[in-house]
Amino acid sequence: MEKVISLEKVAKSFGSLKVLKDVDLSLETGEILGLLGPSGAGKSTVINVTLGVEKADAGTAYVFGEAMPKRELLGKIGYMAQSDALYETLTARANLKFFAEMRGIDKEGLDAEINRVAGVVSLGDFLDQAVSGFSGGMKRRLSLAIALLGDPKLLVLDEPTVGIDPALRRQIWAELHNMKKQGHAILVTTHVMDEAELVDRVALLMGGRVIANDGPKQLEEQYGVPSIEDVFLKAEEEEE
Repeated sequence: MEKVISLEKVAKSFGSLKVLKDVDLSLETGEILGLLGPSGAGKSTVINVTLGVEKADAGTAYVFGEAMPKRELLGKIGYMAQSDALYETLTARANLKFFAEMRGIDKEGLDAEINRVAGVVSLGDFLDQAVSGFSGGMKRRLSLAIALLGDPKLLVLDEPTVGIDPALRRQIWAELHNMKKQGHAILVTTHVMDEAELVDRVALLMGGRVIANDGPKQLEEQYGVPSIEDVFLKAEEEEE
């Protein structure tokens, strides 16, 4: 198994606020890691340091064995942010083409690739509609389709299923498990606790520290509770 992400003793502050404190975290090929924590726990900062958007004050973030930030690696990473960064006046297809070109995806076969990712998120019938007319859920689906372009070896998804209906959420998770089987590495943050049961490993981030990091079933046994939601609540109680 190849280590795709490795955070070693990462610390990050904004002014006097310590957001991350000695965070150790890793992700291997063929693995889905769920990053859980309450709002303000530092989940987005972990992602930003991993991607090189923010520089750690201490410690190192490695992606594919290279210290971040490193621009050349960004083409290998599919990233979906918490807020949708889309061109509203353009169609969904034009958005996908634009981001595919930015990522250096070969023009030959691009139409087929656009149709493939649109199919995963059930947007095939809406490709030629302007994004300005999309609902919030449709925009999330388009953002996810953009992250999937080019079949990236590493997927970093920040709250990917917010505003998405349960049937499509199930379809998206089926695709993520399919990608995992093909050797992709997937880091996902979520507030949907039943989704946390679908990952290989849960990293629980509270107060800027990873306080638990194990398989969902192992954490449930460790905390003596029946679900990840209960693990979360019990861990939060213990941290107070």
